[in-house]
Amino acid sequence: MIMTIARERQITLDDFLKLPETKPASEFINGEITQKPMPQGEHSRLQIKLCTTINQVAETQKIAYAFPELRCTFGGDTIVPDIAVFRWERIPKTASGKISNRFEIHPDWVIEILSPDQQQKKVLSKLLHCSRNGTELGWLMNPEEESVLAVFPGQKVELYESEDKLPILAGIDLELTVTEVFSWLNFG
Repeated sequence: MIMTIARERQITLDDFLKLPETKPASEFINGEITQKPMPQGEHSRLQIKLCTTINQVAETQKIAYAFPELRCTFGGDTIVPDIAVFRWERIPKTASGKISNRFEIHPDWVIEILSPDQQQKKVLSKLLHCSRNGTELGWLMNPEEESVLAVFPGQKVELYESEDKLPILAGIDLELTVTEVFSWLNFG
């Protein structure tokens, strides 16, 4: 179950960012603090398998990198997508060239995996926020229905099922179908 933390007074984004981190992570969206659900088996399997699959193609060619559970602060909100993919040249770096700890820009591709007690509307709202702020592609994966809602620029939303080829961030040479991705859940 998603827990919304109520506050007596309005909290600002800066105030939220000063709070201690929670486990699982909390997000600040539209002035509201929401704690993400604790990942379960299907969620964890899809998250690690997608990160690994994307990075095997995109990292070696320095095209992009998929980060699991990375806090991204932009557009007045701070979110922690299940997977945030950044094009290589947009990954924030320190003056010495190391990766930054803080990512204060939108991801290029956001992947969210719906948990059993999670409200699809809230997760889709987060993907639409990303789209409004420059994210090129968003996925809302629904393991129960074995479907993926994709969010494109201009708030365009498309549904993908069964043998449909999934949209991939431009420049990443990867082909996946919905069936293939959800087959990763089978351990029989």
